[in-house]
Amino acid sequence: MSHNLPENSKIKVCVGLSGGVDSSVAALLLKQQGYDVFALFMQNWHDASTTLHGDCEWEEDRFVAEMVARKIGIPFYFVDLSEEYRKRVVDYMFDEYEKGRTPNPDVLCNREIKFDAFMKCAMKLGAEFVATGHYCRKETVTGKDDAPVYRILAGSDPNKDQSYFLCQLTQEQLSKAMFPIGDIVKPEVRRLAHEADLPSADKKDSQGICFVGKVDLPTFLQQKLKPCEGDIIEVYDAYYSDNEQYVFLADTLASITLDDHEVNMITEYVSEDKAVPVTAAGCPFDMDKVASLSDDTLLRLSEPVRYDIRFQTETYRSGRKHIKKTRYKDNPYGKIVGKHDGAQFYTIGQRKGLNIGGHKDSVFVIGTDIERNMIYVGEGHTHKGLSRSCLRIEPSEIHWIRPDLMMVSGEIRRYRVRIRYRQPLQDATLIMRDNGLYILFDSPQRGITSGQFAVWYAQDGEMLGSGVI
Repeated sequence: MSHNLPENSKIKVCVGLSGGVDSSVAALLLKQQGYDVFALFMQNWHDASTTLHGDCEWEEDRFVAEMVARKIGIPFYFVDLSEEYRKRVVDYMFDEYEKGRTPNPDVLCNREIKFDAFMKCAMKLGAEFVATGHYCRKETVTGKDDAPVYRILAGSDPNKDQSYFLCQLTQEQLSKAMFPIGDIVKPEVRRLAHEADLPSADKKDSQGICFVGKVDLPTFLQQKLKPCEGDIIEVYDAYYSDNEQYVFLADTLASITLDDHEVNMITEYVSEDKAVPVTAAGCPFDMDKVASLSDDTLLRLSEPVRYDIRFQTETYRSGRKHIKKTRYKDNPYGKIVGKHDGAQFYTIGQRKGLNIGGHKDSVFVIGTDIERNMIYVGEGHTHKGLSRSCLRIEPSEIHWIRPDLMMVSGEIRRYRVRIRYRQPLQDATLIMRDNGLYILFDSPQRGITSGQFAVWYAQDGEMLGSGVI
């Protein structure tokens, strides 16, 4: 991987050195390639009381990063961006959770901190480019008027592709970005670190919230969001056959499905530990019929099933003394199965932390009602409440990494989409309308969550755009 290119010595590159092995090898490769490299470590979090380890992880990270810089032979600088991080990432997180949405702090951190506040600081120190240890690739092509157009492609290591986290970057940000390890697989990165005897060679990958560390999320959120006890309601299958929205979804999907395809309303469970593409047997929809759907029909098609199960009480006498007690009457649609500490602490698809026993299969969150402080759950991976086929992105939330490929109202395109990091890419139809961008998946998707990012890719692996669900 080593190339001594004399012309690179005039190009000054700042490496965001985190103390991890990925950014360390990124710095090493740039140094070997002859660039004028310096390291900049950023501190974004002070409060150690919120992490599970209860210590200042950033202090150890800084110590390792400084040793790496010394080993490679590059200058080392430090910047405290904790105030920016709190305002632009953490406060946004709290605000979103309070509304019952589930944000992605890593995406925000890249857009607002690494490639904005941090990048500006690097430029003040004389950098022309900022390099990070992300597993993704950047290419430059010539666009209209011979202007450069920057492409982001998935990383060469399918198990470590991190392009998803960069889905909100702009052409301006990409013009100054470098990803030196994007075409290398993780084992090779470790090997290079060992070969160079870097102090970070055996350091474990960071986990948890970007720059905060591994946290117990409810405890972290309780800094600002107050716990409030509410009911956990299990939803039975019978609810869906009598639910107007669910019947509408099934009927509408049936009306646009090709004659030789069956309407599928339930996600086939695939472990997301296996980062392999899932390809349906051809698009199941008639594109002419999809195009003819009204804006109002598409809007309703993108909305989830809402839950409103009411329970009536009855009195009965118990024991020898016939003490009068109250209980809920049986309801064919559901049952109260537990208590929670606040609906805002839970997210669609979550199964940990529910403390519900007596079930053969896993129990998942399928809906939350912030106003009434209710959580709705369903049993099993194939529960009807876990699956949705369509989502919508509001016009103000649509972001094109490639503005030159932007869709116009009325346009329909086929792309590959993921709705969370490490999810295998899914085949989907994107439909642009005046009231938003609709993503209609070939196969129903499990755990579509408002506040998360949907990201769309071309068939060659280029990431083209994203939006908040």
